[in-house]
Amino acid sequence: MEPGIDMPDLHFTVPQRGDKKHLLELSTRNAQYFMIDKQKQESLVDPEAATNRILEQLKQDLRLSELPRHIECFDNSNTQGTDPVSACVVFKDAKPSKKDYRHFNIRTVEGPDDFASMEEAVERRYARLQTEGEPLPQLVVIDGGKGQLHAALNVFDRLGLRGKIAVVGIAKNLEEIFFPGDPYPLHIDKRSSSLRLIQHMRNEAHRFGITHHRGKRSKRTVRTALEDIPGVGPGTAQKLLKRFGSIKGIREASSEDVVAEIGAKKAEVVLKGLAVLP
Repeated sequence: MEPGIDMPDLHFTVPQRGDKKHLLELSTRNAQYFMIDKQKQESLVDPEAATNRILEQLKQDLRLSELPRHIECFDNSNTQGTDPVSACVVFKDAKPSKKDYRHFNIRTVEGPDDFASMEEAVERRYARLQTEGEPLPQLVVIDGGKGQLHAALNVFDRLGLRGKIAVVGIAKNLEEIFFPGDPYPLHIDKRSSSLRLIQHMRNEAHRFGITHHRGKRSKRTVRTALEDIPGVGPGTAQKLLKRFGSIKGIREASSEDVVAEIGAKKAEVVLKGLAVLP
C-alpha cells in the first residue's frame, strides 16, 4: 500500500439464519465433497503421491522429525480383568501390513491393570525388535490417554528408545492426541486425513485384539467344560482341543481317533462325559 492512502475498513457478515446461512452451508459442503473427490481421484491416478500427502500431513500435525512410513499401534483387551491380551498392528506407507501384526497374551499382570498390560506388551515388542536387529517404527500410537502413554514411555526409557521413536496416545472419547511431557492434548481437525489414518489404526488394533481375545476366552471356556468331566484334567483337555479344535470336533471324531490321542481308558471317560454335556 502506498503511503498516505487509506484503506477502507473491512467488515465480514456471517449469516446466522435463513436462506443466506443455508447457501453458506451448501457452499461449504460442496467444497468438502470436491476435496474428497479430488483426493480419491489422486489415490487412483497416483497412489504414491496420495500416500505421501497423507504422511506429510501426519508429520506436520504431530510435529514429527521424519516421515512416518512405518507406524505401530497398540490396544489392550480383557473381560473384567480375565484373559488380558494386547494387540500391535503395523501400518507401512499408511496401509495395514497384516503379516506384521502381533498379539500378546499378558503374562505378568493380575487383574484389570490396563497400564501394566500396555507396559508389558510394548516392552516385549521392542525388546525383541532390538534383539533381532529389526527396523523400528518412526511412530508408535498408544490407544489410551496419559496413563497408557506414560506406561509406554517407561519402557522406552528402559530400552533407550526415548527420542528415537515418536510416540503419542489417542484418547477414545474426544479423539485427543497426547504427547510426552505435554499436559494439553492436540485436537486434529475431524476431516483431516491424519486423524482418519490414526482412527483406522486404532480401530484395526481394537478389532485384531478383540478377535484374539474372543478366541482365547472361547478356548478357556471349552477347556473348563471338558475339565468338568470327572477324570479329565487340564493336560487331557489341552491335548483334545489341540487335536480336534472344539467339543463339536471331539464329538464328530471317530472313537479310534480319540483313543489314539489320549488312550482307551481316558477316551471312554471323555466320550461318556461328552454324551451328557449340553
